[in-house]
Order: sequence, then structure tokens, then C-alpha cells
Amino acid sequence: MTAVVRTGTGHAPAHHGELLQGVFHDADGRLRRALVTLPHPGGPGSRAIFHPDRSGRVEARGREKVRRAALLALGEFSPYPPGERGGRVHLTSDVPPGIGMGSSTSDVTAAIRAVADAHVITPGPIDVARLAVLAEGASDPVMIDGVVLFAQREGRILETLGPSLPPMVVIGCDTRSGGAGIDTLALPPPHYTEREIRAFASLRTALRRAVDRGDPLLVGRVASASARLNQRHLPNPRLSALLALCRSHGGCGVQIAHSGTVAGLIFDPRRPGTPRNVRRCAARLTEQGLTITAVLDL
Repeated sequence: MTAVVRTGTGHAPAHHGELLQGVFHDADGRLRRALVTLPHPGGPGSRAIFHPDRSGRVEARGREKVRRAALLALGEFSPYPPGERGGRVHLTSDVPPGIGMGSSTSDVTAAIRAVADAHVITPGPIDVARLAVLAEGASDPVMIDGVVLFAQREGRILETLGPSLPPMVVIGCDTRSGGAGIDTLALPPPHYTEREIRAFASLRTALRRAVDRGDPLLVGRVASASARLNQRHLPNPRLSALLALCRSHGGCGVQIAHSGTVAGLIFDPRRPGTPRNVRRCAARLTEQGLTITAVLDL
């Protein structure tokens, strides 16, 4: 039977930083680095087109992680021997790099999906996650639906906390004061103390409860606590000011990219006065020279 191979397409979204990131026990009691990201529905993303051939080479216009992802995906999905697996990846993206919105993972996920699509295959999210981690060393769970505690260096889910977050409005902003973004993989993995590890366990329990009860205030408290815990490892000089601004406008808390510069101020849409408070808070952020990245209505 002749293999079906065609031009393939793939897409992957960005996210908006983390709600929780640290180290957590897995089902066997071993500590794993893991995170919970804030989704960015309808926001920026990466789109890939894969043109397969039998050259034995993959071209990705200088995007080495994308090239590695396509090679790994060909090894997984192509019916041809290694010397005959090849093609070109054309990738476009509007995800800002280096600010903690998962631009690299969005790129490689789109490429993996495009290669799979070229072979008329729809891989499961965990298969995509595994390949993404192999391609870039650590990945975000942009390929997985739901609220998950995700081991970013292993490509596996430690816990599914629920199908979706509570209703929230999040004012996103970039806290950079000029300069380049952050190369996530160039950062050394944080070393957490026993006290911090116990705190992460409590925050995991609290976030599980917040998702189950649909409680945006508790989500905000978890995110703020996680942001404070990670200040020792990648300080965000604007965090204290953002927390104060959020409180003064009736917000629930602040989430940050723990390996980037993006942040979000969380509000409860069911609370009276929230639309007015969100407008005023966004205006204050702009007055302070911060770029608004999005106003998310989750």
C-alpha cells in the first residue's frame, strides 16, 4: 500500500505565564519540577506548514528547535527509512519571544502537528508533549486542554486539576523596562528549600480547591504566593507594585511568568464594579509605562 504523504499544517497557541510553578511530589513520592500555565484563548500562536520530501534533510530557516522537532516527528510518523525522511518547515508566529508566553513551545508544537498532519496522523497531546521536550529540553503544556500540573522537563502530567479555570478577567502586561527578553533554557533550575517545597504542596491543594469551587479569589492568592516564592530565583522588580495596584482596584492577585517578564492582574468578573476597576487598573499600568499584552476574559 502506498503511504499517504501530503503538505501538512499545524497550529499551537501561546499561554500567558504561570499560575503556579515549583517542585511537587508525583504519584510515587518523587519530587518533580512542574507548573500550571494561564491559557491565552484567542491570543497569539504559531502556525507551521510542512512540505515533505525524501531528501533525508529537514530545513526550517534557521530555527534549530523547530528543525529538531520536525526530525523527531518524522522519526515517529514517517513510513520511510531515515535516509528518505525530509522536508521544509515554514513557520509564522506572532508570539512575543523571551517574555514567558511559551513562544518556543508554540513553535515546536505547531511543527510536530504539521509533520503529523502531512502523514494524515493526529497525535495525542502527551505524544506531542514528549516530542516537544525532546526537541527543546523543557516545554509548556500548550498542547494540552484543561488545567494541568505539568512536568515541563519530562513532558508528562502530574495531576489534572480540572477542565477549566474559574471565570476570571486578567489584565496582562509586559514588565520589561527595555532590553532583550529572557532565554528560559539558559537559566539554572531553581533550588528550592524544604520550606518552599512544603509551601508548593499547600498551593497545589489550594489551586485544586479553587478550580473545583470556581473561586477566582483563591486562584489569585495561589498565583500571588507562587510569584513571591519564585522572587528569590528570578526577581521581578515590579511585583510588589503590581500586587499593590491589584489590591487597590479590587483584584484577586497577580500571576507572573516565572521564567519571563509577562504578568497578569486577576479580577473576579462576578464582583460588582469589576469592569470599571479593570479599565482604571489598565490605565494605571499604561501610565506607569507598561505595555498591555492582553485583557483575558476566561
